[in-house]
Amino acid sequence: MKIDLVLISSRLAEARRLQSVELVEAAAQTGIATERLASIEAGAQVPSGDELLILANYYARDFRDFVDPNRPEPFKQTDILYRRFGPAFTGSDRRSIQEFLFLCEIEASLEKELGRTPIPFSFTPTGTFFKQQGEQAAHALRQRLGYTSKKIQLDIYSDFRSIGLHVFRRRLANSEISGLYIEHPIAGHCILVNYEEDIYRQRFSVSHEAAHAIFDSAEAASVSYQSSSSNYDRKDRKEIRANRFASCYLMPPELLPSIKIWDTGLAQHWAKNFKVSTEALSYALLEARLVDQDAAKLIRSVRVPMAEKIDPEAPDYLNATQMRRRQQLLERGLSDYYVGLCFEAHNRGLISAGRLGEALLSDHKETREISVLYGRSIVHEL
Repeated sequence: MKIDLVLISSRLAEARRLQSVELVEAAAQTGIATERLASIEAGAQVPSGDELLILANYYARDFRDFVDPNRPEPFKQTDILYRRFGPAFTGSDRRSIQEFLFLCEIEASLEKELGRTPIPFSFTPTGTFFKQQGEQAAHALRQRLGYTSKKIQLDIYSDFRSIGLHVFRRRLANSEISGLYIEHPIAGHCILVNYEEDIYRQRFSVSHEAAHAIFDSAEAASVSYQSSSSNYDRKDRKEIRANRFASCYLMPPELLPSIKIWDTGLAQHWAKNFKVSTEALSYALLEARLVDQDAAKLIRSVRVPMAEKIDPEAPDYLNATQMRRRQQLLERGLSDYYVGLCFEAHNRGLISAGRLGEALLSDHKETREISVLYGRSIVHEL
């Protein structure tokens, strides 16, 4: 392949700009001299193969993004995201988002190599009543996945992955952000949920972002804020539709209880049953006209204790040390599904131990620790 120095230099500079990293910091972190890195970004010097690999690893990108003009434009979606919502993201959050997209691309590639195909699902909205569109799409998806009218699914992350959405959770510094959606040029629909949120809230957030994937992928990128944030727009019809989809997917209207006199015990019981916050439950009941404002206020006045909330990707059969480690991995975006996918690809000889470590954002030692935690083995050494 002929080296296109203009392409390499411009894309390296753009990768650094999008992550809000100063030249001096990038040089210090990569071990490449500041003058040398500046010269490479200016197109005055050709980077070595090792330097390209180091920089690709540092920016959490496939090295082909910098050298292959035939690859889909790698920065368009994140550029759109930061142009629209830039002030919302700290430097560390930008790094987290880039690593999330890196994982999405790897996940999509491994799924293809392993022959995993998503369940086809599409929904074409009709009319102009956005709330109704959200409700209809939730019903259609539950039907497509074969759920009976009475079934409540615990692991909704697997639901959305089954229809081809790449779902990851990652702790973000900006706690006002619930989640975001990006249409990746290679991976497709990518959803990031802020792991900073409560476990039940994360379930609502991933459902909300799934609605954006179903309805709003033409926008390429979107960010959802918590309702308490000053950035939250209560009149945004697309947000209203996404909220309605999430509510109906998690709490099908036909399953909502009709109770004449509510108390705090009943509020906690039904919130645990649907695995949603009492706030979300209260609004669903109000929408269905099953409670009045006083009852809704009472329902919102209590919370389900954190100890009683089960994360489907951090099962309660783990001991305390294992649970803590599993949660640390989830904070970095390493879901059970993704880790399992990586080890399956490795065990089949599709990726080396070195590539496995890259996919797990880990060095050799940590990769081995993860393998022990998940009861997997590393067989194809470099």
